[in-house]
Amino acid sequence: MRWTPGGTSGDIEDRRDDGGGGGGFGFGGMHIGIGGMIILLILTIVFKRNFFTLLGGGGGASSAIHEPDRARDAQEEPTVKFVSFVLDDAQQTWAGILQQQGIPYRHAKLVLFRDATASGCGSARSPTGPFYCPADEKVYIDLGFYDELKRRFGAPGDFAQAYVLAHELGHHVQKLIGVEQKVSALMRSEPSERNALSVKMELQADCLAGVWAHSTDQRKLLEKGDAESAMNAAAAVGDDRLQKMSTGRVSPESFTHGSSAQRTQWFSRGMDQGTIAACNTFQ
Repeated sequence: MRWTPGGTSGDIEDRRDDGGGGGGFGFGGMHIGIGGMIILLILTIVFKRNFFTLLGGGGGASSAIHEPDRARDAQEEPTVKFVSFVLDDAQQTWAGILQQQGIPYRHAKLVLFRDATASGCGSARSPTGPFYCPADEKVYIDLGFYDELKRRFGAPGDFAQAYVLAHELGHHVQKLIGVEQKVSALMRSEPSERNALSVKMELQADCLAGVWAHSTDQRKLLEKGDAESAMNAAAAVGDDRLQKMSTGRVSPESFTHGSSAQRTQWFSRGMDQGTIAACNTFQ
């Protein structure tokens, strides 16, 4: 993909060195911000009493202050710049598309974390992979997932990485156009249809990722093999492939994201046609 390295996007919230809690420090199972820690430190000095024991049930601080992993930060810096470019480009693209339909665009935030962090949808953990939380309108990604995408799932290439982020931003678009709210209501009223509705939501997000890819192609940002790289990534995370890798068998009734063939089909459809109207997986 042709892209211009720049700074870190203003829509990125970097929690990689927060120690797995979303900011602040952990004491005795509680998590407090740096301001609270400073207050406790001042009280300890003034009154010559260890006020940190109040947070740890009398046991003092339960863990050391988390040290930033500078070496890993430096190693991931090129990836941070790339996802910054993709994030800003995709959001600018969607702002223009939705403006034509009279829908205002609110920027989603991208949270970078390691291991675990807090989200508006509960705990975000590395093993769950990237996801979008509609409650706080943020995408959560542990950048280590991209290494797994390449090594474990056999989907290398920067546009494979771009597809992952574009898919999650597709979920943000679904919220802005009202699809997410309607589907969530249907899931509550018809629990037996939850998996089928989830598949349609995920396939539509794949198609919307393809709409953004269509825009990049129109602007001559794609290089030879980029489209195939994205479709390989879509196929790599198909339910049938993931189930076969983990259990050796495929159970279509338990699909929540769609098969490899479905995911590549809908991404390709969005990329070919370049419109939201082409992405009606609910018909």
